Amino acid sequence: MASAPAQADFKTRLQNLIPKLVLAPSLAVIFLFVYGFIIFTGYLSFTDSRILPSFNLVGFENYSKLFRLSHWTTSITNLAIFASLYIGISTLIGLSLATFLDQKIRGEGLLRPIYLYPMALSFIVTGTAWKWLLDPGIGLEHTMHLWGWTSFHFDWIKNSDYAIYTVVIAAVWQSSGFVMAMFLAGLRGIDNEILKAAQMDGAGNWQMYRRIILPQLRPAFLSAFVILSHLAVKSYDLVIALTGGGPGRATELPATFMYSYTFTRNQMGIGASSAVIMLMTIAAIMVPYLYAELREKK
Repeated sequence: MASAPAQADFKTRLQNLIPKLVLAPSLAVIFLFVYGFIIFTGYLSFTDSRILPSFNLVGFENYSKLFRLSHWTTSITNLAIFASLYIGISTLIGLSLATFLDQKIRGEGLLRPIYLYPMALSFIVTGTAWKWLLDPGIGLEHTMHLWGWTSFHFDWIKNSDYAIYTVVIAAVWQSSGFVMAMFLAGLRGIDNEILKAAQMDGAGNWQMYRRIILPQLRPAFLSAFVILSHLAVKSYDLVIALTGGGPGRATELPATFMYSYTFTRNQMGIGASSAVIMLMTIAAIMVPYLYAELREKK
């Protein structure tokens, strides 16, 4: 008959083992369908795969072809325009809204969910709604004409020179409230004693924000940049719902390029190489951030 200490030790081991057994299937599925397929995609990028996967290695030929394609160059240019405006404007609007709400105004409890509401929607819904709003035939321009303002024209969504900016508008509308929440949390976390001491020393509002508040919001700025950059690089559903990548290729981004070359043009090897480039871009943003966070905790 087992002794009491042995039974207690067995029970402790069993309690420690049960959570691992419960989580094991989920972890296995994650490793297979996330990391496994990432590795498989990387492998396909070095093969001559077309409509179906091939195991005939061609080295860096797909990457060489990729960077010679004008479509890829266009998507990279569009991403640079979209990402810079999207990140910059969302950060500015989010910080402004957070500063406004931090003044302890009346109705803050009502305004916060209003600002955050767009983030609760999917990018598909956002893209579809803004497509209707910006369509000259049924949206804002049509409404203005019905009201008698016939000189009003806003056809950016149909104009290849300005279509990318409609994607920026829709993306900023969706994400600014989320950025506001991050900055508001940062503002509420600043020690009031520091602010009171600065006021007693004669610091004005501008000096307080420039020398005390904004420097202490550095983690919020960094988090906002990382999240928005990640969303910008992998933007697909918003573009497809809003413009479909058009007119022409005016709003094509790397994500839409990857999909079209993999599933429409049957160039799986080139599509996989573009996906690897996107993954490396996101990793270049995420890895330094995670390293800095872990180093700071240590």
